[in-house]
Amino acid sequence: MNTAHYAHWPAGLPYAISTPDTSVYANLDISARRYPQRPAIIFYDTVLSYAQVNEAAISLAGYLQKECGVQRGDRVLLNMQNSPQFIIGFYAILRADAMVVPVNPMLMTDELQHYIEDSGAKAALVAQELLPRIAPLVGKSALQRVIVGTYSDYATAPTELNVPDFVRAPRKLPDAPGFVAWQDAIAAGHEPGPHLAGPDDLACMPYTSGTTGKPKGCIHTHRSLMFNAVASPVWSGPVVPDNVTLAVLPFFHVTGMQSVMNAMIYTGGAIAVLPRWDRDAAGQLITRYKVTTWTLIPTMMIDFLANPRLSEYDISSLRRVSGGGAAMPAAVAQKLLDLTGQTYMEGYGLSETMAATHVNPPNRMKQQCLGVPYLNVDARIVDPVTFQEVPQGENGEIWLHGPQVFQGYWNDPKKTEEAFADLDGKRFFRSGDLGYVDEEGFYFFTDRLKRMINASGFKVWPAEVEAMMYQHPAVQECCIIAAKDAYRGETVKAVIVKRAGAEATAEDIMQWAHEKMAAYKVPKVVEFVEALPKSATGKVMWRALQEKEMGKG
Repeated sequence: MNTAHYAHWPAGLPYAISTPDTSVYANLDISARRYPQRPAIIFYDTVLSYAQVNEAAISLAGYLQKECGVQRGDRVLLNMQNSPQFIIGFYAILRADAMVVPVNPMLMTDELQHYIEDSGAKAALVAQELLPRIAPLVGKSALQRVIVGTYSDYATAPTELNVPDFVRAPRKLPDAPGFVAWQDAIAAGHEPGPHLAGPDDLACMPYTSGTTGKPKGCIHTHRSLMFNAVASPVWSGPVVPDNVTLAVLPFFHVTGMQSVMNAMIYTGGAIAVLPRWDRDAAGQLITRYKVTTWTLIPTMMIDFLANPRLSEYDISSLRRVSGGGAAMPAAVAQKLLDLTGQTYMEGYGLSETMAATHVNPPNRMKQQCLGVPYLNVDARIVDPVTFQEVPQGENGEIWLHGPQVFQGYWNDPKKTEEAFADLDGKRFFRSGDLGYVDEEGFYFFTDRLKRMINASGFKVWPAEVEAMMYQHPAVQECCIIAAKDAYRGETVKAVIVKRAGAEATAEDIMQWAHEKMAAYKVPKVVEFVEALPKSATGKVMWRALQEKEMGKG
């Protein structure tokens, strides 16, 4: 295990920490007892206290058990955008001793069918605007009961903020068996049975993106879920109940779930919730509620800093700005630093690790860097063919060992076996990501194991080229993919969104690139588009662009 990064470890922090041997629900229960009247959720200008959130979670857990027949270890779908209902529902499912199956709210009926059939979920908590997609599946499989959340039930205070129509919408339920309104389920007043779930019970099952077939459920216990809920605020510090975080990353995704929602519930902080990205609402909430921590992805920060109204907002309260998913362009990170004095803290994690395994140390943050293996984590760079560690500075697959690593893929022992390998007597998860370690022990991402362009034998890593392309003043967003080439086999193609008013031509871009990078990396094809395809979490869907390109005649 490489320990070079210990030279930059946060002062006073041990290399490993212990986490509570309790369920994750206990974090809400304890915070509600410690800080009953403190704000837990800020939804536009409606504020819910910790006592209110915990009472609602307990009542909902009782309904799940008594009316929906949910038992210990059962799976319950949670299909909502960021909202008070998502947070309450998440903890209600855990309080009912069941397992949360968080669902991307962009999924359509056929996609949802896979989640229901694969997980065997008998109940679901679903937002009202998403009902048309899941309603056809109710009663046709294991799924028999749906508790319907209406966002406007928790958006009751007067506000000048821009509240979207789907949040303002009044309550409206299908006139069919199997559906019950959220508020009616809570008003039923059912007391749940004793809370039995412990650290090794099933807790949460996020699904992978499905880039290699149908999405796979990642099995997490309360123990693996608990780790990053505790480690995230400990790493960034200080762990106090007075922090306010802005929740713009979707809660169904592990970073938003862990680094934002669960970390704040553990510390007793307040969560200012936005259901969808809105750069003006973000600026207003930071100003109004003195937001101290903000976890987001680069595309959001690019948009936020490009806002012509930015000067209207007071963002001086920010004490930590962090994220991951993709490298933050250096020019954008510099603008953030100039405006706020904050260095963007990048990190790295996966659904299989329930968020972070690597984060930049607060006292030594490198741009466009995954960071160092943080608390309790052993990470290695391994040759994916020989399974031998590679020397410092060489490219290889990132292998991970730590308490946040999942237990395996649901109903898929073959994929589970393929995902793990032994090294030095430890069981490591093979991330499928390629990277290298510098002389200080910091990890850098180069690409996915299978995302590589082979141009006449030269290996081109798209992420490296993308990082360089962002230096061009006309490039707002860029995705590098492979294009067919009769001579080279494959060549480099750049799909670019130009900045407003930029006049650069494809020839200009290529000529500029020739001056910035090795010839074999230079895009030989440039395509300008209005927008890049993105997932619900804001990641550029490079695979969709690649498949479209390779499908051309």
